[in-house]
Amino acid sequence: MLKGFKDFLLRGNVVDLAVAVVIGAAFTAVVTAFTSAFLKPLIQLATGGGGQLAGTFTVNGVVFDYASFINAVITFLITAAVIYFLVVLPLKIVQERRKRGEEAGPAEPTDVELLAEIRDLLREQARGPRRDDGGTAGRIPHQDR
Repeated sequence: MLKGFKDFLLRGNVVDLAVAVVIGAAFTAVVTAFTSAFLKPLIQLATGGGGQLAGTFTVNGVVFDYASFINAVITFLITAAVIYFLVVLPLKIVQERRKRGEEAGPAEPTDVELLAEIRDLLREQARGPRRDDGGTAGRIPHQDR
């Protein structure tokens, strides 16, 4: 049971996913810090001045902080755009190239596959029925050079 769990964890996809989550969280923290430090004050200046209640409005004593909401939307859009253009789009291009390569025709066999095929053919010929041909059954004829 533990071996299966270990195999699951050490599979490339799970490790890659864990790394992506950690990097994504760190990147989101950077974008959030940027938007909080630079964009939210600009939103507050543009919509209500530089006071403590800038970027908010009050209804019956309840404060609505729309600058924080706009800030969160901008954070999401920046994060989504970066992930799309730096991760999703390049992977999509790579997948399309691989797909086009597969449609071009079957892949050439590797040297190891060819050698294994030759070995199997030689074994087959060596085990084949013996004919009365002077002992040449199962041998590969020599080519003239």
